[in-house]
Amino acid sequence: MADLLPARARVFVAGHRGLVGGAVARRLAADGHEVLTRGRDLLDLRDAAATASYLRDTRPDAVVLAAARVGGIMANSTYPVQFLEDNLALQLSVIAGAHAAGVPRLLFLGSSCIYPRLAEQPIREDALLTGPLEPTNEPYAIAKIAGLVQVRSYRRQYGASYISCMPTNLYGPGDNFDLATAHVLPALVRRFHEAARSGAPEVMLWGSGSPRREFLHVDDLASACAVLLREYDGDEPVNVGCGEDLSIRELADLVREVVGYGGAVTWDRTKPDGTPRKLLDVSRLTGLGWRPTIPLREGIAGLYEHWLSTG
Repeated sequence: MADLLPARARVFVAGHRGLVGGAVARRLAADGHEVLTRGRDLLDLRDAAATASYLRDTRPDAVVLAAARVGGIMANSTYPVQFLEDNLALQLSVIAGAHAAGVPRLLFLGSSCIYPRLAEQPIREDALLTGPLEPTNEPYAIAKIAGLVQVRSYRRQYGASYISCMPTNLYGPGDNFDLATAHVLPALVRRFHEAARSGAPEVMLWGSGSPRREFLHVDDLASACAVLLREYDGDEPVNVGCGEDLSIRELADLVREVVGYGGAVTWDRTKPDGTPRKLLDVSRLTGLGWRPTIPLREGIAGLYEHWLSTG
C-alpha cells in the first residue's frame, strides 16, 4: 500500500511547544518532512476564524492535532470548566478548519482517559462508551471523546482521511514539573528530587499507591504517530501504549531509586486514587509493525537528567 503521507510532506503540528507536539515535530522533521508550527502568541487555536485562515494560507499536506489543555488529578479537579471548554474549542476549530482548507490528512491525539473507569483490561478500542468515566477527569475525557467523534464524522460524511489515536500515560523531555498541574511521573521526580536535596525524612504521596498505570516515552509515541500517518486509515481509534503496567507504588520506588532519595515514603489515603487500572490493548498498532523501544527505567533516568540540565 502506498504511504498515506507523501515523502517530504508539509505537516502542521498543533501544540508543538507541548510534550507531545514537540516530540512529534522532532520525529517528523527527522523523517524529512517540513514541519509547520505556530505559537499561541501568534495563533490561538480556540479562535476558529483565525485557525481556518492560517490553514487556508499554509495549505499543509497534513495536520497533527496534539494541542490540548492537560494536567493531573489536581488540575482536572480544580479547573473542570477549562479542561472541557478549551479542549472542545480548539478541537472544533482545528478539525473543521483543516477540512475547510482542504487538508487531506489529519491525526487527532486523544487520551486513554476516554475509556470507562472499570473497563476490562487490557482496554480494547471498542470499550469506548461502554460504561461510566473516571469522575476525576470526566470533563477532559468528554472533550476528547467529542474530538474522536468529530474525526469519525468527517470521515463518514466527507470521506476525509482523518484518524485518531489514544495514547497511554506519557512522559519525556518537555514534561510539566509544576506540582499543581503535573501528571504523576514528573511530579514524583520533582517530589523525590526536592526531598533528597533538602534531606527530608519522608515523602507523602497521594492515594494508596495501588492503582496500576502504563507509561510510554513520548519519543515512542512520536514514532507511532509517524507510522499511523503513513499507514493507517480506519474509522476506529488506535491505542498507543507499551502493553505493560505497574502500580503507582512500584513507580514511586523506581523514581526514588533513579533520583537517589533514601527517605521513607508514606501514602495519604484520604486523597483520590483515580481509575484502579488502565492498561491498553495495543494489538491494532503492533499489527502495523510498531514496537516501543525505550524501557521505563531508562526513560525516567533520561527525563531526570533532562530536567536537571534545563530547569
